[in-house]
Amino acid sequence: MHQLKQYWLAEALEKDLGHPGDPESIMSFASAIALDEQEAFPEAEIEWLYNWNLQNHYIPVSCGGEFTSFEELVAAIRVMSRRDQTTGISFSTLFWSFITWLAGTEPQKQRLAHFIKEQHGAMCLGYSEREHGSDLVGGDVTATKVPGGYLLNGEKWPINRATVSGVTYIIARTDPAGGARCLSLFMVEKSRINQAEYYNLPKILTHGIRGCDMSGIGFTDCFIPDDMRLGDEGVGLELALKGFQVTRTLCAAFSHGAADTALRTTLKFALNRRIYDKTVFDLPQPQQTLVDGFLDILICDCETIGAARGFHVVPEQFSVWASVVKYFVTTQLETAINNLSVVLGSRFYMREEHDWGIFQKLLRDNSIISVFDGSTVVNLHALILQLRQITKYRAKTNPKTTEALKSRLEIIFTLQQPVPTFVPQNLELFGRGVDDALQGLEIALEQLRELKSESNINSEILKQLIDLSKIILEELNVHDELIADLKFEYGHNQSSKLFDTAKKYCTLHAAASCLHMWIYNRKTLGDFFAKGEWLVLSLHRLLRSLRPMPYLTSRSEVENVAQEMLKLYREERLFSIVPFQLAQSKTQILEDKTNATSGSLLPA
Repeated sequence: MHQLKQYWLAEALEKDLGHPGDPESIMSFASAIALDEQEAFPEAEIEWLYNWNLQNHYIPVSCGGEFTSFEELVAAIRVMSRRDQTTGISFSTLFWSFITWLAGTEPQKQRLAHFIKEQHGAMCLGYSEREHGSDLVGGDVTATKVPGGYLLNGEKWPINRATVSGVTYIIARTDPAGGARCLSLFMVEKSRINQAEYYNLPKILTHGIRGCDMSGIGFTDCFIPDDMRLGDEGVGLELALKGFQVTRTLCAAFSHGAADTALRTTLKFALNRRIYDKTVFDLPQPQQTLVDGFLDILICDCETIGAARGFHVVPEQFSVWASVVKYFVTTQLETAINNLSVVLGSRFYMREEHDWGIFQKLLRDNSIISVFDGSTVVNLHALILQLRQITKYRAKTNPKTTEALKSRLEIIFTLQQPVPTFVPQNLELFGRGVDDALQGLEIALEQLRELKSESNINSEILKQLIDLSKIILEELNVHDELIADLKFEYGHNQSSKLFDTAKKYCTLHAAASCLHMWIYNRKTLGDFFAKGEWLVLSLHRLLRSLRPMPYLTSRSEVENVAQEMLKLYREERLFSIVPFQLAQSKTQILEDKTNATSGSLLPA
């Protein structure tokens, strides 16, 4: 259904992992549940992934790895996470290595690359502290300068993989005077420090991802050499915030994996459960909930994939884009999963009844994703601080900047186009008001109008898309006026109204991303994607959260989207705008062989 080489890695990984419904496959639902019951770290699963050499795809080519694009990496993380978020999250602490690719010296990069590739090493992130949470500047861990290095003192908590990883990124106070430049960042390699000078804190008992190594680390006059410091003294906070732009965006892939399994296992139940002389799927309300869940996945696909590609084109804008993705995608899919639980009824709560009880596990596991690497409040606050500048920049657009913007949008959203090499050094703390996705809304509207002359587009669908795009633009203009009139405060004393305004901005951003994705890929991602009914329903769904919207969508549009969802389910393809082939169950493989033998194999 696609010829996009950036998804070949995920497809290959998917095939070799096997169907998660087969208990003997390496990351089956059955084994994930068993490990969860024992609260056991998935050692065998992690080692399998290393032996498969997936770790090489977290290392840039310039450092001897095979990382080519974030789009490719997001798809691979999604494949892991649809089976077990515990394993996906534990393995993907590797994406914190981007801090070294961003700020490390050549020797530091080579040491880390060798550690990951040859020693199957992993890393963890020691930023937060028990008493200070997300207030990094207020932390108590210190790094005191001594000849040849520093003495570390204090504790970092909580940390995923604090105990079982060999490298810990530690942010510590190097200037007792405080302030934004009082922090420095260190790549602490446990193999090179005195074991008597650091200690691990006990495992934390958690609601979800029970098998993860959630613990902490402490230091007592622990000597670390100068060559473990990343960048100059005093730039620790800047490096931490830039690193978060990468990790916050990639966290969305965990949510996508969970949402796919939540929809798939709920749909399986709805198709097989009979009540009131019908299947659950035949009942209007459950079917609408399933369709809404499918639409939420497609909406978040457009936002996440657009961002993954945007890293390579406009990394300087990711102080905005990363916050939007981290807030919108994780919360939207978390809500979708909660909504799907209603269709399962009491079975969503059972630990064994339906598909080994995988739904209740992913419901628990996924609830932490919106908190990882900055909670929803943290990300909305980061966005609030930039809204005024974004509004001012949008008001200054001119023909010259519009042409350049159009060129960037084409590269970001055309999935068949290769993306440039990611240059982490181009990340910026603030985006200077530039946000291509929403600032390109007028361009998208004009492109839609130009499609009126094309005969292969349903005129009614196109009319709806144009009308909905006008409403999005109206809402964006209202947003800009509101920002201009609101009292604005720097720091943390932001009003609840500003947080609601930031949420609205994220919703509009997602709507714009959906439009761009359809405009630039409608001829390449298959008939369902091209027809655009899913887009009409998606935009209605987004806009109804912003203003009262009449249900003008036709029943046939909903039914056609439902049929596509069923088609992907039966063909065992990913619920996505890029619905690549998933591993087939033994039953499906046997049916395919039988159909081939009888000469009734349907064309792909």
